[in-house]
Amino acid sequence: MAKKKAVERVFPLIEKSREKRSKNLFSDQKNDDVYNFIVPDYVRDNLKHQLRSYQAEALFNLNWTQLDNQADTLYNQLLFNMATGSGKTDLMAAIMLYMYGEFNYQEFLFVANSNAVVSKTKENFLNEGSIKYLLRGPITINGERILIKGVNRFPLYPEKGTIYIRLTTIQTLANELGSYRENGLTYEDLAKRKLVILADEAHHYNVSTKKEKADEASWELVLDKVRESNTDNRQFEFTATIDVDKDAVYEKYKNKIIYKYELNRFMNDGYSKRVRRLESNQNDTEKMMNAVLLSQFRKRIAKENGIEDFKPVILFKSNKIKDSLQARDTFLEMMKNLTAADLESFIKERMIETKSETLSKTYEYWNAQDYAQTVAELKRDFQALTTINVNDKGKSNILDDAADFQNLNTLENPNNPLRTIFAVAKLTEGWDVLNLYDIVRLGEKVSSVNETNQEAQLIGRGARYYPFVYHGKPSYTRRFDSDQRGKLSLLETLFYHTINNPLYLERLHKSLNTMNLLSESDDRNDYTIYTARVKPEFKRTVFYRKGNLYQNELEPVPDEDYKSIGKYGIDGSEIRIDMNSSTKEANLNDEASRPTETDERTAAFFRLESDQRLIKKAIARDSFFRFATLKQYIPTLESMDQFLHNSNWLGNLRVIAVVAHNAPTLTIEQRCNAVQRALARIKKRLITNYKKKRGTSKFTPIPVQDVIVDYQKRVANNSTGKQGTLITPHDMSSEKWYAYDCAINDQLEQSLISMIKSFINDTNLKDKYKKVYLLRIEETLGKLKLYEYESKVETHYQAYMPDFILCLGEREGAVSYQIFIEPKGPQLVEHDKWKEEFLENLDPDKITIMGEDPNVKLLGVKFYTNDHDNHHDIYHTEKELKEKLNVHEIAHQIEFKI
Repeated sequence: MAKKKAVERVFPLIEKSREKRSKNLFSDQKNDDVYNFIVPDYVRDNLKHQLRSYQAEALFNLNWTQLDNQADTLYNQLLFNMATGSGKTDLMAAIMLYMYGEFNYQEFLFVANSNAVVSKTKENFLNEGSIKYLLRGPITINGERILIKGVNRFPLYPEKGTIYIRLTTIQTLANELGSYRENGLTYEDLAKRKLVILADEAHHYNVSTKKEKADEASWELVLDKVRESNTDNRQFEFTATIDVDKDAVYEKYKNKIIYKYELNRFMNDGYSKRVRRLESNQNDTEKMMNAVLLSQFRKRIAKENGIEDFKPVILFKSNKIKDSLQARDTFLEMMKNLTAADLESFIKERMIETKSETLSKTYEYWNAQDYAQTVAELKRDFQALTTINVNDKGKSNILDDAADFQNLNTLENPNNPLRTIFAVAKLTEGWDVLNLYDIVRLGEKVSSVNETNQEAQLIGRGARYYPFVYHGKPSYTRRFDSDQRGKLSLLETLFYHTINNPLYLERLHKSLNTMNLLSESDDRNDYTIYTARVKPEFKRTVFYRKGNLYQNELEPVPDEDYKSIGKYGIDGSEIRIDMNSSTKEANLNDEASRPTETDERTAAFFRLESDQRLIKKAIARDSFFRFATLKQYIPTLESMDQFLHNSNWLGNLRVIAVVAHNAPTLTIEQRCNAVQRALARIKKRLITNYKKKRGTSKFTPIPVQDVIVDYQKRVANNSTGKQGTLITPHDMSSEKWYAYDCAINDQLEQSLISMIKSFINDTNLKDKYKKVYLLRIEETLGKLKLYEYESKVETHYQAYMPDFILCLGEREGAVSYQIFIEPKGPQLVEHDKWKEEFLENLDPDKITIMGEDPNVKLLGVKFYTNDHDNHHDIYHTEKELKEKLNVHEIAHQIEFKI
């Protein structure tokens, strides 16, 4: 077993800095500048913001390296790994003043990966009229007046008392240095200069390191060449996300990381907002209204407590640009048509059903106000003039447009009227918004892992603290943690409004853990990284070196095969719509809570004549459900009547509404809404699954060594797996049949491994098969994917990655059987039923093995689970393994050679 905690990545410079700080506190060596360093007055006095303790620590660490006799070689490239929002640009400004004041550096080259970051930093360093300006003029160092001047090319003869700074993207710099341009920078020119490189978002500059190859055109090597052109040059890098879990990156930076201040420490030290999530199955307009009421409640709280110009901002995030544009139109229409009666009805209904303490306070507050006055106030604060959509040009970076940049980067300014932002892009590098208080995730779609990672980054950036003035004083840390139930704590809390979907919440939880957004403790052991390595002895086997695993090929689905609703992956018998609109509140990285008690009501049954009027009303609300449009996605469709009433299509469909326990009878409008939502789900599947590729019964080889590779899992302490039990590593080094040195599993998965061990020993498999291997197929690697190739009613197009493959071979290098096995928690058995059917139907006589090994037999068994309610138990798998092997051994006396 190879177990590795995050803190086991040792960073010598940080350890050395701790020793020096300790001596600074307790040593009598008052004459030693290294130990006796305090932040110079000229740094403190010339910065707009007071340096925080951790920023002063970072400057202390820098100081001793630059005073070292070997600074030119050992400490000419350093990295500051500091959380988003922790004031890296403030630290850069301090370093710029320090390097001028102590070592007379006049020329600074600032590089970043995007124009947005460069534009923001120009505001920080050069625009004295900007609220984002980080310096306090006039700047003086040791009694001398200092001018900071932005340049495109450094002067031949720098003037005394001037700091020159060139701000540029790394792309522009690389192009400029790669080809001569008049008045452009050249390597020859830079070699003559004593230069400090300030490299922001430095994780972008490690392309060649990550690829483990030298790319002459890489940004990384451009910076290396600039730095190495003069021994006096320094390169100071800054990033919130340096992937030192990768060996190549760690080896490069282990002796360069001079300071670390990670996100969990930053949040626990109180420098960020608290972050909570509101999870609900409400529709988008209901989520929008909740966010508006909560945002305006905050504004009222601030006003009632004498906090002037407090303007909380809402971000509405969609998955696609067209959805974001539509959401803005829907929002403005909702606000325009809002009446006092509508608002009163909305609030009183939600007061009864909400499970959120915060929303409960919000509803109670507004219910005690005059509804007509409230509506007038909301319409004034939330209208077209106070709303912006930053996706109109389809840019990937929401700050690329100059007008958008100006609007978004001055949100805290009282003269900026914006209260709501509609966007698709994540909060990008360079957006330093502080007064963002609500992020509302629109749409029912469960995000992909990559999209969920972006959402986690969005939350981390949105959690920046807003230093509002209270009782005459601003603060850069939270003030109301001791009164988290009080109203004022809402001024220090960011809410993430999201869907109540267990799969999504599980992915979000993992993404938050990955970026170290763990909320409650300053303990650096909040998570552990475990590594599973392929055993050296397994790597030496012929099976590993030359053997294959198998995955099936894909083929396009021909138009004539789209002859039923099931071919689009839609269950034509029942669609369940969650209309339980109660909202639950939780800490951001709490696990998904248990579902509340609910009832089920039939909203509509397409077979009933009495429901036809309601169904037609719902159909009429979406122009997609016109025959001409449907025909584009259902080429076999002959009429709308066929679509609505034929049993192959919607003729047997029942729409089930899931409502709160003991909720009143559904109204006609609620039933119609349920049908609309069901149709929206059908529409999405029709569009996305038309012209799809489906699995075939032809299986092609993929080398074992491409699939079975080392992998890591970052596990939050006390984190649970799919089965709700703790994920822990288990030493497998003595088990010759297991390919990895450790198994990083939850209790059910480990139970399966124990069963396989017993199966191997009890059935004397080693006498029958000379080679027995159990392979863990790590899903996050995505190395082996299977696809459903025959379906009875409903077609599934998504990939399936089984957790384990049991391989049995008759002699060295030969594997006769490959058996796919999947442990499954009871809560997922029904949801993943199609996967179990795929495994059960995996018949060697009905599939074709392509390539050099036609005699290998692929088998599957039912889920390994303890779902007793559905007649599953953990013993059936061993029995099924024996039965299937016996059947196929009798039928096939095989010998196959790799």
